[in-house]
Amino acid sequence: MHRFLPAIGFYHPLCKQDVDQLLGYIMNEPDLRKETSLGKTMGNYVEISKDLGHNIGITIRGQYDKLGFFHIEHYFPYCKCGVYTATEDIVVNKRVDTDAYTAMCDDIRLGVSMIFYLQNAVDYLAIHAADNTPRKAKLSLSGLSLQGTILLGVAHTDEFIKKKNYEKRIRKQLMMQAKEGDQDAIDSLMVDDMDLNERIMQRSKREDLYSIVDTSFIPYGSESDNYLVIGTIVTWTVVTNQYTHEDVYHLLLNCNDIVIAVSINCKDLSGSPGIGCRFKGVIWMQGFVDFQSMKE
Repeated sequence: MHRFLPAIGFYHPLCKQDVDQLLGYIMNEPDLRKETSLGKTMGNYVEISKDLGHNIGITIRGQYDKLGFFHIEHYFPYCKCGVYTATEDIVVNKRVDTDAYTAMCDDIRLGVSMIFYLQNAVDYLAIHAADNTPRKAKLSLSGLSLQGTILLGVAHTDEFIKKKNYEKRIRKQLMMQAKEGDQDAIDSLMVDDMDLNERIMQRSKREDLYSIVDTSFIPYGSESDNYLVIGTIVTWTVVTNQYTHEDVYHLLLNCNDIVIAVSINCKDLSGSPGIGCRFKGVIWMQGFVDFQSMKE
């Protein structure tokens, strides 16, 4: 997770002394501090966050011992979205390698299980929910990228957009029915996918791939929360890291009808962003879950 620090404005690697100084600055001047008890024997679990620019920053996680000393377990850079893109059944699990958590949800718009790094682990621990228990909650998604490219957008007629929206509604309905075990819906989706694959194969012989594939969302590499995305830029801003004075792009993407905020260092983005253009790159997916909205 530390390798994604360039995405929020730390383009040059930090030595241990630099890291210690940065973490000390965050702990002395935090913007947000969350704490929850893990029990009498385990102490309190704490998250300390500091915004280093608009919608970007670093969170430190750790625990207080019985003597009141704070022990840092790990820290991670974050990017905020601020827009709830879905209300889904979410399952949270603790990572094996560190005291962090990943979450998973099945979004019908994607048709696959989406896994992301949980930004607000303290909020999850505070509700004392059991792992592997799906609960419905609101979700906002964001990502950090180390390299990206700007692609031209794809122009569509009003008639094409209406037809596409109608097809999406039908597919969404079939996906919901398939999840409930409807065999007719499963067969229909299978036939549609075969037909779509055939049309893509025919069009790829005479058209550029990026004019056929408008947006995409594909798992990437061995990390379960890394994805290769192509998304249409809805809006974008340049954010300055107050600590390093480096500029990063904060892009709001529409990817398969899912809104994702992506932060990337200006030095790592090829091309100039613009509304209607597309972003292509690998992102480390993060998510903020509104656990207060969970329904029992």
